[in-house]
Amino acid sequence: MKTLYLDLGEKSYPIYIGKGLLEQTAQLTKHIASKQVMIVTNTTVAKLYLDKVRDLLVDFTLAEVVLPDGEQYKTLDTINTIFTALLEARFERSCTLIALGGGVVGDMTGFAAASYQRGVNFIQIPTTLLSQVDSSVGGKTGVNHRLGKNMIGAFYQPKCVLIDVDTLDTLDDRQYSAGLAEVIKYALLGNADFLCYLQNKIDGLIDRDQDLITQIVYQSCFDKAEIVAQDELEAGKRALLNLGHTFGHAIENTLGYGVYLHGEAIAVGMLMAAKLSALEGFIGSHDVQQVKHLLQKANLPITINSKIRTQDFLNAMRVDKKTINGEIRLVLMQKLGQAFISNTYQTNNLKQIIKDFL
Repeated sequence: MKTLYLDLGEKSYPIYIGKGLLEQTAQLTKHIASKQVMIVTNTTVAKLYLDKVRDLLVDFTLAEVVLPDGEQYKTLDTINTIFTALLEARFERSCTLIALGGGVVGDMTGFAAASYQRGVNFIQIPTTLLSQVDSSVGGKTGVNHRLGKNMIGAFYQPKCVLIDVDTLDTLDDRQYSAGLAEVIKYALLGNADFLCYLQNKIDGLIDRDQDLITQIVYQSCFDKAEIVAQDELEAGKRALLNLGHTFGHAIENTLGYGVYLHGEAIAVGMLMAAKLSALEGFIGSHDVQQVKHLLQKANLPITINSKIRTQDFLNAMRVDKKTINGEIRLVLMQKLGQAFISNTYQTNNLKQIIKDFL
């Protein structure tokens, strides 16, 4: 097992990464504050791992919420299901919520924990590659609105993140590739050495070499933890983690949540950002081809397979947390492995990129 620490002063917490961690009681239970524990999961993950987590918590008063599976259920209505279960079980402020599942489960459980009685403890046990390398770390929680993705939520840190890479054995290929999109994101935004590593090891990663998987999970969490430690509330540098996301969220919003998996939309969004970066004169066409080739090798989409009106897409991009005074700020690439936040790009270039993809 490897352990990272996200340094946030009094809110600091460990990130445990390894094999067989769902067999180790101590790593989980030492972060639980009282006897009351609620496991929040979904219909897919419950069949696979709920019993394992139950077995770690035999000395606790357990309650469970099993949510429907899918991005389309990441809503305030679904959050109310969690609140109702907590109230019916008479859970107190000292209780602990455990998010067992992917990014949707983690985001909703974290938001419920931030809101219930104005804040209770929670723990992340991510079971998808995307949630292991990205959404479980850093304290972003929330739900979608029909007008914008993740526009309702809170920054709220877990007590720990427990990443058992064995859970990826049951992850289907499409979900696995979606997780690789977020791994590639870290390389493109600030780690050129990691980009070279991914380019050299992508075949082994597609074959699910467990040593390689453990390494990319560790490196991704390390890179994210460093950025979040400097900028927990996304006042500056943390916005770099949104490379491809303004485009990607617009894809999800205009097509409908769940048509593209989050990682799939982000993959297309990163290629759009790369092409805009090239039009703006920061990177060359060869760099764009490198991005495209790596995404293709990771079995990720590089096009939008549906017709969307350009104006609808632009309107969706404006419903973004980086937008200031109606101005869309984008994460672009100065070079591969070095991203920056820009509001000085040419509007005509942005519109051209959108038209090229739509």
